Amino acid sequence: MFGLFKKKKIVPEFNFSTIGVDMHSHIIPGIDDGAQTLHDAILLAKRFKALGFRKLIATPHIMADYFRNTPDTINRGLDILRKGLSDVQLNLEVDAAAEYYLDETLEKKVKQKEVLTFGKEYLLFELSYINAPPNLFSFIKIIQDAGYQPVLAHPERYPYFNHSIESLHQIRETGCQLQMNSIALTGYYGSGAKKAAEEMVENHLVDFIGSDMHHLKHAAALEQSLNTPLMQRLLSQHQLNNVMI
Repeated sequence: MFGLFKKKKIVPEFNFSTIGVDMHSHIIPGIDDGAQTLHDAILLAKRFKALGFRKLIATPHIMADYFRNTPDTINRGLDILRKGLSDVQLNLEVDAAAEYYLDETLEKKVKQKEVLTFGKEYLLFELSYINAPPNLFSFIKIIQDAGYQPVLAHPERYPYFNHSIESLHQIRETGCQLQMNSIALTGYYGSGAKKAAEEMVENHLVDFIGSDMHHLKHAAALEQSLNTPLMQRLLSQHQLNNVMI
């Protein structure tokens, strides 16, 4: 009988309000492989809001051979997105930077300061999924010499790093920060990326987490990531630089 009056164990509900900011998404409509229409973008924005975010940094791709975005095309798209969110009265702050692909054009953009950054002059860049770039460390120095802080996007997704956590230590020791995709912890990108993401958390190699949101399947996986013990650890330890932007 007395068991009926025992207090029920309260299971904490995790969301992303503890960090508040997502710093990697493809929510600006119609300019890369992310949201294709304003309607798509608003649906994604509503999912962000429901998961506890108050601010987004949209980071459209910039690639010489495929996504030839510029600061102008990105900022015009940002204006469209902001107006769309205002029209539906969705209270979500949105700024824009970019996700730069390390190709033959990026060094010139960096040296001429023709790049979009976020926060404390953070510059988000990504690598080839096929081959490790031989100039990675020299390029990190170029970014730093130009006055920017390099942030490597989703290192857990590059197969050549999957079995080499020491390589990520070496990259981080240069001053380059590491951004992990939250949904990697769910196995969304496969077992190799999942294992690499778990090792990044275990080795305290995660400076930022990002959704890398492109579509609603990513939104569902992002919500699922909240059920993983390692995501709960990241959010409860407050060690992420998301809170600073």
